[in-house]
Amino acid sequence: MKDETVTYSEAFKMQVVREIGQGRFASMAQARRACGIRGKSTIRKWIVKYGAEELLPKRVRAETMDEIDELREAGKKIRDLEKAPADSRPDCCPERAFLETACGKMGTDREAFKKKGAAGPAEGLRRQGKERA
Repeated sequence: MKDETVTYSEAFKMQVVREIGQGRFASMAQARRACGIRGKSTIRKWIVKYGAEELLPKRVRAETMDEIDELREAGKKIRDLEKAPADSRPDCCPERAFLETACGKMGTDREAFKKKGAAGPAEGLRRQGKERA
C-alpha cells in the first residue's frame, strides 16, 4: 500500500501553530493526534517556518562544579596532546610501544637492546657470509 502525500493549507498550518502557542494543546504530539497530522516532525517544521521557536521544547542540562572542572581539564589535556609532536605520543608510534613491550619481556633496557641490535639483522647476515668465505 502506497502512502499518500497530504498537503496542508497555509491557514491550517498557522492555525495549528497558533493553538499550540495559546495552550490549547499540551504538546506537539497531542496537537498532531487531534488534527490528524501523520508526520511526527511536521508541526515542528511549521513552528520553525513561522518563527515560533519559543514553542519548541527546551533541553536543560544541569552540571555540578566538579563536572565543569572535569570538562575543562579534559579539554586542556586534549589541546596539549594535539600540540605535542607526533613522535612523543605513544598512540602515534606503535613501533616504540612494541620495542618497550619486547624489552620489558626480555628483561633488558631499551637503549642496551638498541646498541646490541644496532647493526640490524641484515648486517648480521652479511657478517655470517664473510665468515663462511
